[in-house]
Amino acid sequence: MSVVSVADVENANGVLVVGARDILTPLAADRAKELNVRIERSSSSAREVTSPVVAPSRPTVQLSAKAEPAAKPIANAGAVQPGALSGALYRRGAPVPAAMRVQGDAASAARDDRPRAAVIGAGHVGAMTALRLAETSLFSRVTLVDIVPGLAAGLALDMWHSAPLRRFTTRIEGSTDLSALEGARYIVMTAGRPRQPGMSRTDLTGVNAEIVGNVADGIRRYAPASVVVVVTNPLEEMTHLMAKRTGFPSARVIGMAGVLDSARFCSLVALEGIARPEDVDAIALGSHGAEMVIPLSLAKVQGRPLEQLIPKDRLAAIVERARDSGAEVVKLLQKGSAYFSPAESAASMVAAMVKGDSELIAACVQSGGAYGVDDTRIGLPVRLDTDGVKEIAELPLRPDERAALAAATGSIAKRISELA
Repeated sequence: MSVVSVADVENANGVLVVGARDILTPLAADRAKELNVRIERSSSSAREVTSPVVAPSRPTVQLSAKAEPAAKPIANAGAVQPGALSGALYRRGAPVPAAMRVQGDAASAARDDRPRAAVIGAGHVGAMTALRLAETSLFSRVTLVDIVPGLAAGLALDMWHSAPLRRFTTRIEGSTDLSALEGARYIVMTAGRPRQPGMSRTDLTGVNAEIVGNVADGIRRYAPASVVVVVTNPLEEMTHLMAKRTGFPSARVIGMAGVLDSARFCSLVALEGIARPEDVDAIALGSHGAEMVIPLSLAKVQGRPLEQLIPKDRLAAIVERARDSGAEVVKLLQKGSAYFSPAESAASMVAAMVKGDSELIAACVQSGGAYGVDDTRIGLPVRLDTDGVKEIAELPLRPDERAALAAATGSIAKRISELA
């Protein structure tokens, strides 16, 4: 028995033959209707497909999540329970009765001119990012891609079930195949092995470089006009690798870190009881780690300099805690890493690009000699537009802050050179 996904339908050539026990997801059924693909069930339990679905050489996605164990057989599964619309309600993965489906979505999606987005990796960060993007209703579709059979499709369907409650109109679909990226204007890369307690982000370099490399090849093939936001750690190295393997212009490959680190710092300042998190204005530059640079000369609370509100030693402790916030979460969780705030950060960057009205944010970009530092991937203040990075902004940093940024650049450039 296997799950028939949207990707299977889209790769069928008019007719898709499935096994007697195969499960056709509601999204796949809807897609089949849209494409006029006829679904035929064979007497065999093995699925037969009229056209190839997965090419042997096609790049795959390494996952951060584990596959669910197979469901145990349900006794008397075909029996219709008293009061139910049909027995399908009591079978996992069964099609939703027509009377209970959300109406009008297929027709509206077919003529929808909103951009499409995709998220690679259906771990915690990826799934949360996909949901946050969908909830904006800025996109016609959000596609979640993961190599574990059924994982992305199941999560996508679960999210879509919340559409009437959250009042969003973006369709969410899941796939195991990178070909589902076709047509995506914005892609968020989250796949990769997460940190474990005691690990640094750099410890992930080897294993995640292989994952990012394979995915980059797929993005170049299926979504050559996309803008890519990289979340996978170590952030600077993986952003560089994504840019190198896709061959995309530097403006279209952006690392997500500065938004997250800035938010962490502002939230920690708010814990001092002097303001709400949203009233703190600060930006985190440099690296997503030990070389993080928070220019305190620019940090303000409702227009007042932060350095006048919090003692110097206390402020230094907050900066240090912001640098180590990721490790602090990992240590508390004992297994896995942060995902709420990283997902929120990535989704906000993509939403800002779609709107084309980005405020000043920090992001990992190609420096191009800005601030007089080495030309490498580093967190700098930028503005985004629909095509990625619009500009690197010049901020009036103090000499010591410029020196810290230059030192961070040197360290990052060295790590990137070792990656090559």
